[in-house]
Amino acid sequence: MSDERLARFEAVYQETYGRVTAYAARRCASPQDAADVVAETFTVAWRRVDELPYGEEALPWLYAVARRVLANHHRGESRRRARTAELDAELADLYARSPEAEAEAAAVAQVFATLSDDDRELLALVAWEELDRPQIAAAMGLSRNAVRIRLHRARRRFARALEEAGVRHTQGNRLVPVKERLS
Repeated sequence: MSDERLARFEAVYQETYGRVTAYAARRCASPQDAADVVAETFTVAWRRVDELPYGEEALPWLYAVARRVLANHHRGESRRRARTAELDAELADLYARSPEAEAEAAAVAQVFATLSDDDRELLALVAWEELDRPQIAAAMGLSRNAVRIRLHRARRRFARALEEAGVRHTQGNRLVPVKERLS
């Protein structure tokens, strides 16, 4: 880029940055969104510096660019909100539980929190991450035999703590996601 074009962009940037920032801030939900809009606006101005008007006409031109950037930003936000709502509904259906199951899950979570960090990590790697012993050994830097022994002991301590808390475990009440709603 020539020195003249660079100097022109820098001059326009210095003159208009505050006004473009205020324009974006008044139209965005958060300062971070406004900063993104301003950055994208000046990125467009940088790429199209040859089309950038001189003098007082630069600010309205930048407002027009910022307006289009804002429109794109708002469309993207709308799409994200729609996807988030869909995902929330899917997760609510997937993990739906009865009030009794909710109470049991809370009790299990309380007992789980009382375990040592090492026991919680081992049990979480098995239950939540669905790792097998060799994978756990690699993840934790242990031998497979050490994982087998530690996992056995962690399960035994967890079962004992559940029993002391009055949480009864049967094969039918395993805490796993519900694949489909029961009528």
